[in-house]
Amino acid sequence: MEALKEAIRRHGRHLGNGIIKVDAFLNHQIDPALIAACGQELARRFRHLGPTKVLTAEISGIGPALMTAYALGVPLVFARKHKPLTMGDDVFFAAAPSHTKGGDVTLLVAADYLRAGDRVLIIDDFLATGATILALARLAQAAGAQVIGIGAVIEKRFEGGRDRLRALNVPVESLAVVIGVESEQILLE
Repeated sequence: MEALKEAIRRHGRHLGNGIIKVDAFLNHQIDPALIAACGQELARRFRHLGPTKVLTAEISGIGPALMTAYALGVPLVFARKHKPLTMGDDVFFAAAPSHTKGGDVTLLVAADYLRAGDRVLIIDDFLATGATILALARLAQAAGAQVIGIGAVIEKRFEGGRDRLRALNVPVESLAVVIGVESEQILLE
């Protein structure tokens, strides 16, 4: 997606330690036209697999996951990082290390929204180490659902996440791939 690559070139900043700041269009402020186009493209790449749910982690994954779910005509479920008072006790949970938070986060999904027989497409803003996506896959598997694919808006290839996801044996698609950072310049594939 050339528009996404251009947004990364124009607004993306490397903050050190592999952290790429794209909050001008994806993580804090959302460019609705760009993220809608990302959702359309992810939906196009995965539609043939027949997903029945899209799953992501709050908060940064919600924008692209929502637009993908909308394009597919299926519900979006997002894993919460804190249990609200409105969530019952029947939940699935998995822990994942957070590079940007500097520690582990627990992801929770109410059992009402993820069930056996669901065909789950995992969508996230970033594919970096793969830890968050693997935690989401564990949530889906705990519910008896089948993970049928994984999509990311931006992949940081240099962090090796794609290799860690191979064990899931599902297609993995990224809309833009960062292959490294050189003198603060973000290098795209």
